[in-house]
Amino acid sequence: MIQASATWVDTHGHLFLMDDNPGDVLDRAAAAGVEWLLCPGVDLETSERSRRLSEEFPDRVLWSAGLHPHEAERWPDVADRIEALANDAAAIGECGLDWYRNLAPRDAQITAFKAQLQLASDLEKPIIVHCRDAFRDVHRMLEEADLGSAAVLHCWTGGSRWTKRFNDLGATFSFAGPLTYRTAETLRIAAQYVPHDATVVETDSPYLTPEPLRGSTNEPAFVVHTGTTLADVWGIPVAEVATLTSATAARVFGRPHGI
Repeated sequence: MIQASATWVDTHGHLFLMDDNPGDVLDRAAAAGVEWLLCPGVDLETSERSRRLSEEFPDRVLWSAGLHPHEAERWPDVADRIEALANDAAAIGECGLDWYRNLAPRDAQITAFKAQLQLASDLEKPIIVHCRDAFRDVHRMLEEADLGSAAVLHCWTGGSRWTKRFNDLGATFSFAGPLTYRTAETLRIAAQYVPHDATVVETDSPYLTPEPLRGSTNEPAFVVHTGTTLADVWGIPVAEVATLTSATAARVFGRPHGI
């Protein structure tokens, strides 16, 4: 078990996809220094499950409501219910564009993302943005939405050029396990350009397990490894990265009750 040496926040962990009991997962996270996490919905059903997890663990879990781009064709059928859930959620999303897998038609993805950007604006809430091989279109839509730091770039993997362009929009960058991968030197170079007060860390549990634990199921406790790599990239102490990213997470998303 990872032992705590600093206090962290995992801004993106899908607790509803974990095989282990959520309480056990959260206990291991706490032992590693993870004070709280945000559990993002990816469709109507998981948004509701995320809300229930937040109700079960109100001092350790925030939640979001949204529709993932893979499910974008469902937007007309679920929009009203996701919008109703969003009133009580900490954030909108996970939503965005995915031109890599293209599991939903591009026009449906754009329609669903645009609607959720408007929802975030109307409710004055942050939005968790999925962007895979769609940097140009996501940048254009975020520029039009003008959400600033409320636009959280989930599992950021862009190179230096796109990192600088999204930074010009004032977006918040969220780094996950890929930052630690041996093949991700381009991403680590790009991370040098991200402002320290515009950055959070995440796991995307149970996916994207960081080095040196690749091959095992990812979980919130492992966010420490991504944070440690970020400290190496920035050339500052690990505890300082924990403090900076946790403060940004609280500023963008708020905090669970009782913290």
